[in-house]
Amino acid sequence: MTKKVQQLDRVVIRFAGDSGDGMQLTGDRFTSETAQLGNDISTLPNFPAEIRAPAGTLPGVSSFQVHFADFDILTPGDAPNVLVAMNPAALKANLADLPGGADIIVNTDEFTKRNLVKVGYDANPLEDGSLDRWVVHPVGLTSMTVGALADHDISKKDAERAKNMFALGLLSWMYSRPYASTITFLERKFAARPELVAANIAAFKAGWNFGETTEDFGVRYEVKPAKMSPGNYRNITGNVALALGLVAAGVRAKLPVFLGAYPITPASDILHELSKHKRFNVTTMQAEDEIAAIGAALGAAYGGALGVTTTSGPGIALKGETISLAIALELPLLIVDVQRAGPSTGMPTKTEQADLNMALFGRHGEAPAAVIAPCSPSDCFYAAIEAARIALTYRTPVLLLSDGYIANGSEPWLLPDVSDLPDLRVEFAATPNGEDGTFLPYLRDPHTLARPWAVPGTPGLEHRIGGLEKADRTGDISYDPANHDFMVRTRAARIEAIEVPDIEVDDPDGAASVLVLGWGSTYGPIGAACRALRQRGLPVAQAHLRHLNPMPKNLESVLKRYGRVVIPEMNLGQLAHVIRGRYLVDAIPYNQVRGLPFTAAELESMLEDVVKNV
Repeated sequence: MTKKVQQLDRVVIRFAGDSGDGMQLTGDRFTSETAQLGNDISTLPNFPAEIRAPAGTLPGVSSFQVHFADFDILTPGDAPNVLVAMNPAALKANLADLPGGADIIVNTDEFTKRNLVKVGYDANPLEDGSLDRWVVHPVGLTSMTVGALADHDISKKDAERAKNMFALGLLSWMYSRPYASTITFLERKFAARPELVAANIAAFKAGWNFGETTEDFGVRYEVKPAKMSPGNYRNITGNVALALGLVAAGVRAKLPVFLGAYPITPASDILHELSKHKRFNVTTMQAEDEIAAIGAALGAAYGGALGVTTTSGPGIALKGETISLAIALELPLLIVDVQRAGPSTGMPTKTEQADLNMALFGRHGEAPAAVIAPCSPSDCFYAAIEAARIALTYRTPVLLLSDGYIANGSEPWLLPDVSDLPDLRVEFAATPNGEDGTFLPYLRDPHTLARPWAVPGTPGLEHRIGGLEKADRTGDISYDPANHDFMVRTRAARIEAIEVPDIEVDDPDGAASVLVLGWGSTYGPIGAACRALRQRGLPVAQAHLRHLNPMPKNLESVLKRYGRVVIPEMNLGQLAHVIRGRYLVDAIPYNQVRGLPFTAAELESMLEDVVKNV
């Protein structure tokens, strides 16, 4: 059957089902196929917070949204054009996000009376007219998969599990995706069980063939490759990019990398990824708890390694005392906080930006540390290298604030030339630096205010270590009031001495009177909203903070150029409070703590009101 091929410039697809339906795998494979075609991509996995929620219930719904286009995109999309719903729970949990006219592909085999009752449906929505606003495609995904695998030597349960591959085959056909990589992936994933390789490939091809032959799908779609800078690309998630950035930092510093970590959502993937790179002199240790993890990382830093610890908000709370110790010892240490919704255990699989106050101020005493935040999945690679530069140059702990949105999301990443990455090599202290032939561990570099980094065991460089206040220069224990005041002020001055780039402003015509200031993962939604407003003739400027402590030296002058400064955050206004207090700028906070990223549409609507009422 010859079917019409329609060109589209962009599509947003959401795969949704039980956590056991393989929606994350399905979405990941579709994304990989799309990346090979050269589209620009942004994804948003959404995991259930319950580890084993009952099958078919709303708390157990897992989804994966992918936005792909033939132009540069900044977000995973506000609303899906297509929803693949594997059961009634997936339909009900996601229906409110669908605009009228969107396509819904439903697995009719799961719309049993029992499953409908589980999620509060009094009648079957496929039959009562409640879905008339959308284009519904009823497909017996489970039964058709089992039928397609009838001749395969596998159990019925294994055959039913392959329904996600049937769905993937159907969507791959619909959007003209190349699928050779999926076949290769299945061959590798199930290499130990050839019967599952054959079954999953057969299910995938059955879904493809169903799309080719059924009359329900009369149109096939194409989205042409995006215009991108030449080079080699790969699809990458924020956590993997961050891990590779740490590896690259170790290579460029010519230092061993040591990660001390305790598993915690959504940071655990960094530990998993780093454990694969032992050949780059990377050592990973899964500690018994968060305190042990950072203690081991700080010990590694004392011993001359690039010490790293990764966690989320609850872990940062536990690590606070050791972060203070690292600040007093003035040793390089990277603390990665992949933020999730709190407080306490909060919502472990949902995203938030509410750890900024803790990163800036969450320690006893005057204990300032450097703080930076990546703005996208691929930027996590460069943020890790920048964090290492600051830590190694200024002998300070650096907190790197990622979050669940960019950690699990993915986008195309242009592989860098390693020789273009910054040279991070440091010189360890090798000889005594005192006039009398002694070693002065707190004799500082006049430019950076950093103290020498002396590897234990170096002859003649014996010195005290510990959390009690140090005497200037000698490092001896000191209770002298004047010395304590001097050391506190010097540690603060060392952070302020960190050289960071000026903040850049995106204000194409220079006519904007409103500046939107963001940090972290709000970059994409803010950028998309500003882009949409400009296309409508409403001038608005955008600036984004990567360095949160110290802040760029030109930030104050930038802020005071605009009549209004708006700061959207996934918290209750933490950066806005800092900006108002430090620069006396009447910043307008715009906040949400839903566990989800902003949509471009809601920011566009809010900013339109601000721009029109300046």
